[in-house]
Amino acid sequence: MKVKAQSANLTEKEIAMRVSNLSIIINFFLAFFKLLAGVAAHSGAMISDAVHSASDVFSTIIVMIGVTISGKEADKEHPYGHERFECAASMILAMTLAVTGAKLGMGGLEKIRTVLLGQSGDALVIPGVLALVAAICSIAIKEWMYWYTKIAADKIQSAALKADAWHHRSDALSSVGALLGIAGARMGFPVCDAAASVVISLFIFVAAYEIFKEALDQMIDKACDDQTEEEMRQLITSLEGVKGVSMLQTRQFGSKVYVDVEIEADGHLTLYDAHEIAQKVHDQIEDGFPKVKHCMVHVNPVF
Repeated sequence: MKVKAQSANLTEKEIAMRVSNLSIIINFFLAFFKLLAGVAAHSGAMISDAVHSASDVFSTIIVMIGVTISGKEADKEHPYGHERFECAASMILAMTLAVTGAKLGMGGLEKIRTVLLGQSGDALVIPGVLALVAAICSIAIKEWMYWYTKIAADKIQSAALKADAWHHRSDALSSVGALLGIAGARMGFPVCDAAASVVISLFIFVAAYEIFKEALDQMIDKACDDQTEEEMRQLITSLEGVKGVSMLQTRQFGSKVYVDVEIEADGHLTLYDAHEIAQKVHDQIEDGFPKVKHCMVHVNPVF
């Protein structure tokens, strides 16, 4: 699947903004369509799904704010940059997802209770075919938006955009629940809607947890995975003049990575030659690993 925004001529911020603008437009019209379909077809599930889509507009605005701030250049008050603002946006989105999941779950449980107690009332209203059509359209559009946004997020390594992609997926799952509920109600089993909502809420909670955990890892300077560090170590030791690696530390800073490394070099080298080796390590790490924002190199003499 291709994402037109992922042109080499566009910056990371421009890619995120283009994807987010499209997301806002689609969510606005989709929410409006689902609301009309829900009212016309007398489907409470579709009306709730419309509200869920409307909440995605707010979530995308949060993404745009986070990406805009995180893309600002370093300044006197933030000498290491603003990348962690994107983590904050991801955490807000994760909490929004969790609240959405909780509401779906509690609504489903309440509906199950009323149906089992014979107090279902409005739950027994048979929704129209238009609600089914709206649910199918929503599933297709939101699943496409999930992949469109996820591909862009992977390209620019954006945690906030990835969180927004999962918000699209949660909306698609919500529409699946609405579809099953509407279909079940039309077949004479109104409890299907409630059961589907509860199951979907669990999936949404899992997605929210994973997004929040990833953002938190980037906030607390978690190290890169072992494979990445080993690849860095192998690259460094392969360079001419490097006798060994005394220490290698990495830390995630938003969507970027900082590297601190102590290399071993011949103790008889001149300061100029030792600096040249350190500079070579610095350049190779930053060029070879796109996520690395800065590499600090210290040289230890060996005799």
